[in-house]
Amino acid sequence: MKNSSMEIYKRLLVYVKPYRGIFAISIIGFLMYSGTQTLFAALIKHIIDTLQTETREGMNYLPLLFSGLIIVHGIGAYIGNYFLAKVSTNVIHTLRCEIFDQYTRLPTIYFDANNSGYMISRITNNVGQVTQAVTDAVRTFVREGFTAIGLLIYLFYSNWMLSLVFIAITPIIVVLVSYVSKRLRSISKKIQESIGDMTHITSELVGGHRVVRSYGGEEYERRRFLDSSSYNRRQSLKLATTMAVHNPIMQFIIAIALSFLMYMALFFMKQSSVGEFVGYLTAAFLLPKPIRSLSDANGDIQKGIVAAESLFEVLDEPAEVDDGIYQAERCKGALEFKNLSFQYPGTNELALKNISFKAEPGQTIALVGASGGGKSTLANLVSRFYPHDQGEILLDGVEINTYQLANLRKQLALVNQQVTLFNDSIANNIAYGSLVTASRSEITQAATDAYAMEFVAKLEQGLDTEIGENGVKLSGGQRQRLALARALLKDAPILILDEATSALDTESERFIQSALQKVMNNRTTLVIAHRLSTIESADIILVIDHGRIVERGSHQELLAKKGAYARLHSMQFKDHAKEQSLSEVAEELYLDIT
Repeated sequence: MKNSSMEIYKRLLVYVKPYRGIFAISIIGFLMYSGTQTLFAALIKHIIDTLQTETREGMNYLPLLFSGLIIVHGIGAYIGNYFLAKVSTNVIHTLRCEIFDQYTRLPTIYFDANNSGYMISRITNNVGQVTQAVTDAVRTFVREGFTAIGLLIYLFYSNWMLSLVFIAITPIIVVLVSYVSKRLRSISKKIQESIGDMTHITSELVGGHRVVRSYGGEEYERRRFLDSSSYNRRQSLKLATTMAVHNPIMQFIIAIALSFLMYMALFFMKQSSVGEFVGYLTAAFLLPKPIRSLSDANGDIQKGIVAAESLFEVLDEPAEVDDGIYQAERCKGALEFKNLSFQYPGTNELALKNISFKAEPGQTIALVGASGGGKSTLANLVSRFYPHDQGEILLDGVEINTYQLANLRKQLALVNQQVTLFNDSIANNIAYGSLVTASRSEITQAATDAYAMEFVAKLEQGLDTEIGENGVKLSGGQRQRLALARALLKDAPILILDEATSALDTESERFIQSALQKVMNNRTTLVIAHRLSTIESADIILVIDHGRIVERGSHQELLAKKGAYARLHSMQFKDHAKEQSLSEVAEELYLDIT
């Protein structure tokens, strides 16, 4: 069940609590501002009454009083606006940081279920919508609300019977505002979803522009964005139409009330002085402006509530489970799987079925088999990216769920096929995260051992070279060597290589293989391999098919069995022979040309 608008807004206002002192100062400022509005009506009454007296006593002080009200009015507006802005910017900063911090705590399964466009939109667009609800709308509600209350108090003080007209129209206004609020919330939610969709489409185009251009997808992507933007335009127009219709209706109702009030005043204020009559009508005609402003602010409030609801949904998501309390300074690296089975949420089939094997400290275990067999799933479970509850994974004899999560991941170094690099220098990409304290010499040594200095030394700025978003300025082999350098610098007892060489050319692979030998030295290594030539020296090779281990043994043992591994090896050997012959032909042609 979704929270009510009032509950969401109350929760949003909790963020104001740490700044309640500053908020109180802004309230005082708005009280000064709105109080002067009411005093203007009283001043007009006093001016007219003074002009009607013969002596016109006190007339010389009226200009000073009027000027004083203007000054107080301005000071009040400044104090209210400035200090409320100070509160709101702090609130938005806190909320934005909380959302980002929550993203760092959410489990992998959340990122699998939510596309990046909507997640980015929440922290950019939705927070902006909340800004309007916390700043402009609150400013209007406080300032114009106090003004309306002050004017109503003056009206009832002057003639309470006539002022009952405004009480009579209150139910009509409440019904109208309630209907419009529900419609605004519904439309605002659709608008925010469409913005998330546009952000997602744009991020996919930016990230995959090479594929888009290579496969002629420009028109398809333009059409996708056009449809999304058109939907956003239609919903935005509905929002504008709702507000455009709402305001005239509200003004019409108030105009009828004022017309009736003026008519009644002509009959019931015959005994009043001219000043009282004009002052009363002045206050009455000043009232529509704050009511109209309150009506407009309601639109911002509703959009802010919808945005805040989406943010609170993120904040209420359960963080990655970390119930473990066991910690080890440095594990020996003994890794054992006992009857491990695993099923992804929302699927009907097991991704892993009764997996059992053991890796002694320093051993290399290779996982091979067809794509989708469960190799990467196994690696993800070791890192506890997904929780397992069927079977056991033991590290140095201790179930990994017992480990404190940060401590467990301290024992692991992961190198994926899809290398993740950041828009920063090479040095900062190697010494990333908890490795930030590494010295320059340690970074250089790691880069050297990973054969990365071979190309880094040729760059004008060396390790300080900015590599662009996800290392776009580097080749695949160079990016992979930086990932290996990062793993070397971490110096974890367990290394997981998830198809780290599958996408590389032969020359790059030679560098990577040399680097791997150093990275794997004296470490327990899980190698998920596509190219069988890279794992022939592994201590144990496991052939995984449809989530089961169908064969296990050394390279020679598995070839002798003439089973699944031998067939895979035979197929790759033929492909490799073809590649070699093509390479030899190309080399001969090159020699003939030169």
